[in-house]
Amino acid sequence: QVQLVESGGGLVQAGGSLRLSCAASGSSFSINTMGWYRQAPGNQRELVARISRSGSTTTYADSVKGRFTISRDNAKNTMYLRMNSLNPQDTDVYYCCAFVVIGGNIETLYCGQGTQVTVSS
Repeated sequence: QVQLVESGGGLVQAGGSLRLSCAASGSSFSINTMGWYRQAPGNQRELVARISRSGSTTTYADSVKGRFTISRDNAKNTMYLRMNSLNPQDTDVYYCCAFVVIGGNIETLYCGQGTQVTVSS
């Protein structure tokens, strides 16, 4: 089993910044693509940003391009999301998800429990 734990959420004023972290733990696993998603109550979960295994390829939702930066440290099994110029529309629960291979088996999607980000106007 693999666990993903998000941290770094909180309350921030509009125009402010936050950095989210996602730490993966477990045994005998490797992580391929990772991503940040967000979801408001009653809405579908949407992709915020995605990063390849090497970190060389990133994808962003149009709504966050130029404001958010995704990165990862494979040595620490950790992914980050730097969020700048936050606005109230960014208020959501942010989830870390990763495609994980355990013990050489097939790739499986894991997601964390989420961290709340609230941006006040």
